Amino acid sequence: MSEEKIKKEKEEKRFKKQIASMILDDGSIVEMVYDPIKSRSDFIIFNNGEIKKESLIEIEDMDYVPLYPNNGLLRNRVILFPTNVEKFESEESLIIEIENFIHKYLDISSFFEKIATYYVMFTWIYDCFNELPYLRALGDYGCGKTRFLQVMGSICNKPMFAGGATTTSPVFRIIEQIRGTLILDEADFRFSDTKSEIIKILNNGFSKGFPVLRTEANKNGEWGLKTFDVFCPKVIATRERFQDRALESRFLVEEMEKGTLRDDIPINIPNSFWEEATKIRNKLLWWRFINYGQKKIENDTNSKIQPRLKQIANPLLSIIRDEKIREGLIATLIEYDKQITIDRGMSNDAKIFEAVLALLKNYPLTEIKVKDIADTYNRGPLDAKEVLSSQKVGWYLRERLKIKTERTRDGYVLSEINKPRIELLKKKFGIVEDSNPDKTTDTNDIPVINEETYGR
Repeated sequence: MSEEKIKKEKEEKRFKKQIASMILDDGSIVEMVYDPIKSRSDFIIFNNGEIKKESLIEIEDMDYVPLYPNNGLLRNRVILFPTNVEKFESEESLIIEIENFIHKYLDISSFFEKIATYYVMFTWIYDCFNELPYLRALGDYGCGKTRFLQVMGSICNKPMFAGGATTTSPVFRIIEQIRGTLILDEADFRFSDTKSEIIKILNNGFSKGFPVLRTEANKNGEWGLKTFDVFCPKVIATRERFQDRALESRFLVEEMEKGTLRDDIPINIPNSFWEEATKIRNKLLWWRFINYGQKKIENDTNSKIQPRLKQIANPLLSIIRDEKIREGLIATLIEYDKQITIDRGMSNDAKIFEAVLALLKNYPLTEIKVKDIADTYNRGPLDAKEVLSSQKVGWYLRERLKIKTERTRDGYVLSEINKPRIELLKKKFGIVEDSNPDKTTDTNDIPVINEETYGR
């Protein structure tokens, strides 16, 4: 057998794996590029300032190749890649180019234009961080949410347009394989079972190390567990906010309105849009190469922001150099945090806790009975709230508020060990009490959220 034939047989036996990007052991950054005109896909490899183009990477018994050019994901613009790598004059000029592109095709607030610009850049190095925020357009039908997804998606890192997926199964696989930016419209998960799966992706995908577990059948029909890494930036559009406040706090939100389209924005996307977007993606690929691993997490110490919001803000703040934009982002998060605090205050949990604080004005902690808390709660303005029994209030105290109770001959009372917990709950609900020690109070004086501080 000739050497050439032996070599060919060995090559045929080697397993080929299609990938979109990877980091090699020597620190080289590998990114796929795709030229739709030439119908060709390649790898651009960056190492120590040097660039080379390859169509194959051999590592032990594995051949890594870019997605094949005839892949429908490429031909139908489901996923967008740079066509090549292109250097730019300066980071400042690139920021201006991105912001101008967004402004040209999308009608959003001037402040959010800047946030969106930095978010686009963040998507190109998101894998350097352990947590990330999501970006969202919020509004009713016909307010420009689809255009928001088109414009933002066209220049993010390896945008994966999930529209048209009949099930969520392809979405899990695309994220796992491409590791780009998920672009998703609420209309694509209007059915309850699909929505549930998408919520899993959103809840697990903001932080590294939280894969989604799914049960799937293999080729033999046997069922088993499979994990999917769903950590990636996500740009989505919804008509309403999520009920899950923890999930809601992961988003940087632009509220869209009907009838506000600027006269200078084209109603239909022209062909030049895609050419401009491709040019920006090519430059952002170079920006990724020279900034990968260079941006360090910046922990904002602003005490007015909840830890969860700091967690999503800090990665984005780490790439924002404009001090006004940084201050604006922090101010936005503070206002958003206030709204979350107000929403918490509308719950039964908060109203019951307010009753506890009202009783604490006149009685020691250990003399406050669960029955007294229920009576105080029920005497307050109902505002369509339900009348609660002592047993139900006891459940709220123990299970929801984590306030301990003790059984006595006169009924259940609050435990002395609750003092630290009560101080923590005050901060959680944003509840402030009258600081005037001379004011006469009774058990109907229920503390409320400080509206001057937290807004209405």
